[in-house]
Amino acid sequence: MSFVAGAVELRPADTPGWLRTLAAQLAAIHRHPADGFPWRFRSWVNRAALVTPAWSAIPRVWERAIEFWLKTEPESRAVFIHRDYHPTNILWREDAMSGVVDWINACRGPAGVDVAHCRTNLAQMYGPGAADRFLDAYLDVADEFVHDPYWDVDSVLDMCLPQPVCYAPWQHFGLDVIAPHEMRRRVDAYLESVMTRLI
Repeated sequence: MSFVAGAVELRPADTPGWLRTLAAQLAAIHRHPADGFPWRFRSWVNRAALVTPAWSAIPRVWERAIEFWLKTEPESRAVFIHRDYHPTNILWREDAMSGVVDWINACRGPAGVDVAHCRTNLAQMYGPGAADRFLDAYLDVADEFVHDPYWDVDSVLDMCLPQPVCYAPWQHFGLDVIAPHEMRRRVDAYLESVMTRLI
């Protein structure tokens, strides 16, 4: 990050525009098929941790989510994915995006993996509404993309079990401290909204 001009921006003056820019850049990344790129996507979900969390107020929703995830992974066209695309890996300069950093996990895989990972981060940082607005913005600019909630579930199970944790850099870059009970509430609400898309 020290070699790229710009800074992380977690308190944008224009949140809708900020989300649209995040989505547009991700869609641009996904337009590269990267056919010769040797690394392939694999889920980061820890199967040993797939237990309905005791902290959740909606345990049955988590049970359904785990059962759904354990079904066959959907077939998806492979594209170039960042694999860790979220607001603290994006740099801004004078209200414009200046760079995307932390490419160590880049690989070929489903575009939905990146979209879901960013959505889970946004849901924890700002609430489920921000995650949905990001998805809407991505759908507006990503040709031929079909949203599959499977990847949202994959991301939640990866990031929020055994319990969601407030990522320390969020505060370092200016976000307010998120109390544990509020984080759990946001994750529950987000997962419930994801599972509703399956009905």
